[in-house]
Amino acid sequence: MPAWEKELAVALDAVHRASTVTAAIQHHLSIGQRLTKSDDSPVTVADFAAQAVVCSLLREALPECVIVAEESATELRKPEASGLRRVIHAHVHTALERNITEEQVLDLIDLGASDVPESRTFWTLDPIDGTKGFLRGDQYCVALALIHEGKVVLGVMGCPRLPVNSNATLLPIESERSEEDEGLLMAAVIGQGTRVWSLTDTAIPSGRLVRVSDTPAGPAAKFCGPVESEHADHGRSDQVARALGITSESVRLDSQAKYAVVARGQAEIYMRLPQKVDRREYVWDHAAGAIVVTEAGGIVSDVRGKPLDFSVGKRLENNWGILATNTPIHDATVRALGRVV
Repeated sequence: MPAWEKELAVALDAVHRASTVTAAIQHHLSIGQRLTKSDDSPVTVADFAAQAVVCSLLREALPECVIVAEESATELRKPEASGLRRVIHAHVHTALERNITEEQVLDLIDLGASDVPESRTFWTLDPIDGTKGFLRGDQYCVALALIHEGKVVLGVMGCPRLPVNSNATLLPIESERSEEDEGLLMAAVIGQGTRVWSLTDTAIPSGRLVRVSDTPAGPAAKFCGPVESEHADHGRSDQVARALGITSESVRLDSQAKYAVVARGQAEIYMRLPQKVDRREYVWDHAAGAIVVTEAGGIVSDVRGKPLDFSVGKRLENNWGILATNTPIHDATVRALGRVV
């Protein structure tokens, strides 16, 4: 049996179901279906529903697994959250296709509140990566990864608003989209490459292999960056682009969908330059994305060129910033960053 075959099958099913339910929620999301966390970041019924669905399917198939996820059910257990609980319960019931109580849904969400185990073998989940994009009706991602002995060995991303066709233009939300071409699953297992499936047609068992581009630094190369300026330093990113001779317009979109764009060659560089010197990234924000790029032939490091270290807990404490590129452009980008940062 190929390495991690069972885990991959479970993860694909879990992310597929979570992506389907979040896409349905996105089309009918109301202002009353969200709340604000203590750090002022938004969280929606889709975040909670997706986490419950993924945690349920992982724990059912892999009873001993540990899940380290972004959300907890603490706020949902308060009396004033009864309306949110009902909506979340309804979506989880539909996605799992079985009877389940509200309390069981809350317990499933809290399965993701685990600490990183001493064995350092655990799943990490961001149920909605790119919540602000989700709220705008644009790009977001359900991101699930398996970390074993400090290394990401498996990653699955569900990107319901990303076109399946890699030649399709990444259209802004106000532009016309083809629903038939929209929505993909991207998965990678260490040593086995990166593959893509359509969210609406997962019948091809092995998916379709994808690769990063071979475009070198120069006018034809493209940056892929976040929409929100608070997530990255756009000014310094522009300086790096000039240093590399890049004149193409940057691709800006939310979430780990940026990793998917680099993995299949629609852009050559994804760079996340934090605004604050002491900022460290959460593992669930980058684990799945990192392996889909590296297994597609790319390189992922921090902005100093240091490999990402997933062995030190919930944050990438030994790294600053993120750099994901194709192979030809990585070293030149690190050198340019050294002059700019």
